[in-house]
Amino acid sequence: MGVLRPERMTKVGLLGLKDDRERVLTILHDLRLAQIEPLSPEALAELVPERGTESQRAIGDEALRFRGLKSALPAVPGGAPRRFDTLADILAAAKTVPIDAEVGELTRENDRLETEEKATDESIALLAKLSFYSDRLEYLGGQSFVTFFGEGGPEADAAWRSALPPGADAQFLDDPSGSGRFLVSLRRSSADLLARSAQANAVRLSALPALAGPPAEELLGLRRRREEIVRRRATIVERLGALARDWYPTIVAIDEALQVENRKVEVLAKLGAGRSTFALEAWVPSRDVARLAAIVDSATGGRAYLYAVPTSEEPPTLMSNPRGVRRFEFFIRFYSLPQADEWDPTLVFAVAFPIFFGFMLGDWGYGLTILLICLWMIAGFPGAQHLPKFGRTFVKRIMGPQGMRQLAYALLPGCALAIALGLYFDEFFGYPLLSHLVGYAAPFDPLRQVGLLLLFAGFVGLGMVTLGFLFGLLKEYFHHHRRGALGKFGGILFAWGLAFFGLCVLGAKSLGPLTAGGASLSNPTVVVSLASLVLGLLLMVGGEGVQNGMMSLIEVLSHILSYTRLVGILLASVVLALVINDIAGGLFAAGAVVGIAVGVVIVLIGQSFNVILGVFEPGIQGARLIFVEYFSKFYTGNGKPFRPFGASRTHTTSSVTPDGLAPTPILQSTEN
Repeated sequence: MGVLRPERMTKVGLLGLKDDRERVLTILHDLRLAQIEPLSPEALAELVPERGTESQRAIGDEALRFRGLKSALPAVPGGAPRRFDTLADILAAAKTVPIDAEVGELTRENDRLETEEKATDESIALLAKLSFYSDRLEYLGGQSFVTFFGEGGPEADAAWRSALPPGADAQFLDDPSGSGRFLVSLRRSSADLLARSAQANAVRLSALPALAGPPAEELLGLRRRREEIVRRRATIVERLGALARDWYPTIVAIDEALQVENRKVEVLAKLGAGRSTFALEAWVPSRDVARLAAIVDSATGGRAYLYAVPTSEEPPTLMSNPRGVRRFEFFIRFYSLPQADEWDPTLVFAVAFPIFFGFMLGDWGYGLTILLICLWMIAGFPGAQHLPKFGRTFVKRIMGPQGMRQLAYALLPGCALAIALGLYFDEFFGYPLLSHLVGYAAPFDPLRQVGLLLLFAGFVGLGMVTLGFLFGLLKEYFHHHRRGALGKFGGILFAWGLAFFGLCVLGAKSLGPLTAGGASLSNPTVVVSLASLVLGLLLMVGGEGVQNGMMSLIEVLSHILSYTRLVGILLASVVLALVINDIAGGLFAAGAVVGIAVGVVIVLIGQSFNVILGVFEPGIQGARLIFVEYFSKFYTGNGKPFRPFGASRTHTTSSVTPDGLAPTPILQSTEN
C-alpha cells in the first residue's frame, strides 16, 4: 500500500498461444491489475494487429438482448452465482431463455397503457374544471375554429384579452364563480397568435380533449377507462414479476457473462497476433508482477511468457493510501492527479486540512451543526424531498451525490477538532455557554490573545513551506537534478532565516533568550538568521537562476504570511457571531414582543449565514493553503489515472480457478 508515493508501475509484455488467449484475458479481467496498452511499434513489427473473433457479432447481439430483458423485468433478489467456462457455454445458456416475445409484448402494452393513463389523468383534471360548461364538448370544435381552456389572474387576463386583435374573432365563456377559468373559441388561423399572447401575459391555455358528450358524462367514462387501465397494468406487472421469479437470476448471470466477453472483445484491438500466438502489453503495479506471472503460468500450463518491457513512457498513476487517508484523495483528484514518479500529497493533506478547518471554525456550536450536516450527507440526504426546491437544486449544482459524500467524510475530523477547540475557548455560536452553565473559565480568548495565534499561524506556515521545499528537494534529487535540489535547500534556509530574523526585529517575547538583544549583531540568533538568509539566497539563485530565484524569495515571504489567514477567518467568525448575539440580546432585553420576535429572526438568519460561511471559508481557504503555498514547492500533477482492465463479478463466478472464486484483485483507491 503506497504512502507518500503512488504505486510503482512496471510495463510488462505477455506472449502466449491463441488457444490460451481467452483464458488469459479472463485472468486479467478478474484480477483487475493490468491496464492493457496498444502494442508497441517494436512488437507490431514482428506481429500483426489482432482482427477479433467470428463470435464478436453474436456476443454483441446477445448482450443487447439480455440488457433489454434485464431492464424490462423487475429485479428479484437471490440466485446463486453461475459459472460459464467458455463462450460456447454462455451462448448455449442464452438460447435456453424463451421469454423474449412475451416480455416484449407485455412491455410495449404497458408503455402504451402508461401513456394513455397519463393522458386520461390530464383529461380528467381538465374536465373537472369545466363544471361551468354543461353542453356537449363536440360543439367546441370545428373545421374553421378551435377552443381552448384557460386559467389566469384577473389583471393578466384583462391585459391579454385587450391585446388580441379584432380579426381573431375570439369568443369567451367565463366561469361565473370568479375562479379565473374560461373557454375561448377563435379562428384556427389565429391560434398561434393566441398562444404567444397568453404566454407573454402568464395565462395558461390547454387544448380540449377530443370528446363529444357533456363534461360530466365524459368524466364518468374517463374514470371507468382509467380503472380498466390500472387493472390491466397490475396484471402485466404481476405477469412480469412471475417471469422474473423464474428467469431473472439466469438473465442477470448471462448478462454479466456477456458484458465480460464484450470487454474482452473491445481489448482485442490492442493485441498483436501471429499464426498461432498472441501478444499484449500492459502496465501492472510492480508489487503484483510476480503474482500475475505465477497465476498466468499456472493457468496456461507454462505456455505463456510474462516479461518486463523497458520503456521511457510515463506510467499511469495508482494512488493506494490507507483507508482513512483514502477519503482525502477526492481533493487531490479535484486539483490534479500526481504523476507516477512524484510525491503523493494525500497523507499530508489528510493531516493538515482537518487541522486548518477545525482551527478556523473554532466553535463547538458551529462544529456540531456542520458535523450533523455531514452525517446527513453521508446517509444520502434522507428527507431532502421536503426541502425547498431552490435548496435541492443548489446542492445538486455544487457537486454530485458521491462527491458530497466524500466531502462529508473529509470534513468529519475537522468538525471534531472545531468542537474540541470550541469547548476549550468556550465558544458556542459565539456565546460563552459553558461559563453560564457550569462556571467554566476558558483559559484562552482568541480576541484577547491574537498575538499568540498569529505566532502559531506563522510557525504553521513556516512548517508547511519547509515541508514543501523538502519534498521538492527530494524530488529533484531522485530525478538527478542537483542544481534544483540545491535551490530547494536554499528555500528552506531562506525561510528559516527570514522567520527568526523577523522575530528578532519584532522582539517576540515568546522566544525568550533567542531574541535577547533584539535585532543587533550581538544577538547570536540574528547572526545565524542573516547567514541563513544570505546562504539561502545564493543557493536559490544558483539553483533556479536569477529571475526564478528572486521570484522564489518573494514567494517564501508571502506564503509564510499567507497562513495568518487561519487567524483572520477564526476572528471573523467569532466577531460576526458576537455582533449577531449582541444585537439579538439587546432586543431580548427590551422585553417587547415585537423585539423578541425580531431578535429570534436575527439569530436564526445570522447564525445560519455564519454556519454557511463556516463550511465554505475554512474549507476553501484550508484547501487553498495546501494547494498554493504547499504544492507549489514540489507538485507537478497532470498524471494519467490507472484504469485496469476488468470489473467485479456479482452474478457469475470466475472460470480461472477450480472453486470459481476470482483471485483477489488489487485494492484500488476510491474513484470520484
